[in-house]
Amino acid sequence: MTTNPTNTRAGRREWTALGVLMLPLLLVSMDVSVLYFAIPAISADLEPTGTQQLWIFDIYAFVLAGLLMTMGSVGDRIGRRRLLLIGAAAFGAASLVAAYAGSAETLIAARAALGIGGATLMPSTLSLVRTMFTDPAQRAKAIALWSGVMTAGIALGSVLSGVLVEFFWWGSVFLVNLPAMALLLLLGPVLLPESKDPGPGRFDWISVPLSMAAVLPVVYGLKEIPSHGWNVRYVISVTVGLLFAALFVQRQRTAASPMISPALFRGPGFSPAVALNLVASFGVMGSAYFTTQYLQSVLDKSALQAALWALLPSLPIGVAAPMAAHLVQKGMHRAHVVTAGFLIAASGYALLAFAGTDAMALVLVASGVLASGLVMVMSQIMDLALSSAPVERAGSASSLMETGGEFGGALGMAVLGSIGAAIYRHEIPASSPDAARETLGGALAVADQVPGLAAAARAAFTSGMQGAAIAGAMVLAGAAVLAGVSLRRVTVRTNETPDEPSHLSPSGV
Repeated sequence: MTTNPTNTRAGRREWTALGVLMLPLLLVSMDVSVLYFAIPAISADLEPTGTQQLWIFDIYAFVLAGLLMTMGSVGDRIGRRRLLLIGAAAFGAASLVAAYAGSAETLIAARAALGIGGATLMPSTLSLVRTMFTDPAQRAKAIALWSGVMTAGIALGSVLSGVLVEFFWWGSVFLVNLPAMALLLLLGPVLLPESKDPGPGRFDWISVPLSMAAVLPVVYGLKEIPSHGWNVRYVISVTVGLLFAALFVQRQRTAASPMISPALFRGPGFSPAVALNLVASFGVMGSAYFTTQYLQSVLDKSALQAALWALLPSLPIGVAAPMAAHLVQKGMHRAHVVTAGFLIAASGYALLAFAGTDAMALVLVASGVLASGLVMVMSQIMDLALSSAPVERAGSASSLMETGGEFGGALGMAVLGSIGAAIYRHEIPASSPDAARETLGGALAVADQVPGLAAAARAAFTSGMQGAAIAGAMVLAGAAVLAGVSLRRVTVRTNETPDEPSHLSPSGV
């Protein structure tokens, strides 16, 4: 196994390798949103049914979420670099199939394969960062860059798809993956160190279906609730997932070689980091659900115009995460930085609560403040989680944090989306057509039939966004208190290799 020696600062080779790792991370995060503008062209070409169109869009995120924990554990066993390169080859091959898919069924299968590849890439990139950067200050900077790239990729995906579909055909949104994956396959074996758990034990195959049965129904139910309400089908889906989650936890506590070692949660700060990461993801996706619709449907921007304007709030992200790392390195306790990040994000939600039906500047500023605060939080708690976990379990720790993020994002859309929808239905005139009472999109589709309906629907949606923003501000303010209390006395590991004992230092160092 090749790792940096203890107390060795990373050099040009490691930072170059980090740049190589950013390529798959950027593309995997972009693929979450890359079909936003390509779906109409795909529908015209492949003529999918309504159900097939939903699966084309959603299957990637479902498979990705369901396999993160499994792939993190596999990487710890067979080697994170090896898994990364296998995933890069699979991601590239699936991208090629997706680009030239001749039927909806083929595209759905290719998107599922992309999800499998993405599930290998995300935990591998973060765990390799943990391996390459043993100096705490350098690791904090590297993870800050990792967090910023991951967050920015979601915003860039929609813009890239709009530009490519404007000038090329829809398959081009997948072909852009190929050069980056080829570069990773070429440079990865040269620049990236191999690392794995020297004594992982037997792989627990029973945990694989249990983990997927826990994650997929919950994520599916939470993602559908904002659009369709608290339908009994989705409530049952979430309940079934939670029951399997309980079985999965019990399996990890009793298995001889569990997929996710319970010892991870005994690491200083790891449990609070998982919980706070979930809340941060709650805030990110909960706001995105409203702001994207606000730009397109309330302000009546075209899809591409809305996506380009939505890029502006992502610009401060490049400053927020490095600034948080700098503050911690200068002696500010990590608990104070994370608390400040949550309070900044809560103020972003508070600003959003004052937005009217013609307040693009305020919405963009609020979104930028919100994103900056949450990226400060996510970069610091990700660093805390990886620092507190043994390096030989870096893959499992990374995958657990990312799975928690998927849960948090789905929960944010479900809770805040439901609050907004309830206020919308209360505010929309009772005499409106049924379609108008369900969603803003439905109201605008029939607005020509009812005088004044468009303005009333836009006002009702904005009221719903304001109510959801107040709720989001309260959640993040509560998270600030939780962070201040739970991280106040946390200590974390400093430099070590898997074969050496850990040393403890204050989390603010």
